Amino acid sequence: MAQIEREDIHLISRHSNLTASTIKNLLQNQVYNDRSAWIKFLKLFFISLGVGFTVFGILFFFAYNWADLHKFAKLGLVQGLLIAATLTAVFSKLSQDIKHILLTGSAILIGVLFAVYGQIYQTGANAYDFFLGWTLFTIIWAVIADYAVLWVLFILLINTTIFLYAEQVVDHWSDIFVMALQFVINSLFLIYFLKRPKDPEVKTPEWFINLLAISAVSFATLGIVNGIFNTYEVSFLALIIITLALYGLAIKYGWENHKTIYFAIIPLSIILIISALLIKVSYDAIMFFVITLFVIGSVTLVIKNLIDLQKKWKNG
Repeated sequence: MAQIEREDIHLISRHSNLTASTIKNLLQNQVYNDRSAWIKFLKLFFISLGVGFTVFGILFFFAYNWADLHKFAKLGLVQGLLIAATLTAVFSKLSQDIKHILLTGSAILIGVLFAVYGQIYQTGANAYDFFLGWTLFTIIWAVIADYAVLWVLFILLINTTIFLYAEQVVDHWSDIFVMALQFVINSLFLIYFLKRPKDPEVKTPEWFINLLAISAVSFATLGIVNGIFNTYEVSFLALIIITLALYGLAIKYGWENHKTIYFAIIPLSIILIISALLIKVSYDAIMFFVITLFVIGSVTLVIKNLIDLQKKWKNG
């Protein structure tokens, strides 16, 4: 049985004779977080904060004491922490959430280890090589742990690697092509996490799905806007076609599954693209005034439609 949400209780209260005390008890038992939930949240929050401060403390330690440390101490400290965190996450009897947090900290320490190694031996590698190695050594942990924060780090590393590869290695990739490639990759990740078989033990957080959607739409918008103000090319036309197809699928999915996020970010993307087209037509003051009115009116319309859509779905 699905968990009762706040909107369900409000809807029932409007169409039933439940007393105020009954509704209050329902909210307390079904919606509001109790003491145990707050304790769990604070426990995970402070553990995450501690792991984060530890990793950044290591970075500042190296930055301040770099000249005085022997290279064995530099590498040994990072490797020791990396091994200790990983072994604790794998073999300890800690909760699954804490193990995932430790693995995420270990994944960050991989990047620190590569950076320290490159600085000691002056490998001369490009930043692309650094992020590529970091990405390759993180993929196994992301797949096995299947933890949302670790997936965010892995996808961020992929996007950074592609961007730096285009900047430092290949010089025939245009900005539009790079953004189109990143749009496709982020969209594929989004489709995978939306369509993969449901596992009751592994729940994909809604914020992670929304973050992937925002990331994909952002790359599509930036790529199309960039193409509007530059010389047209084949990748720009391909980006438009792919964007139209995936935007249509996203709207269809959002309508079928009552996800308002797609009815917010996609119209905002279209508004930005249309605004860029208007600026391309003319740069005078009158056009900027028209664009201002267009943005205000269209954003207002989007918000109104979102409110109406939410009401319709809640009452339907």
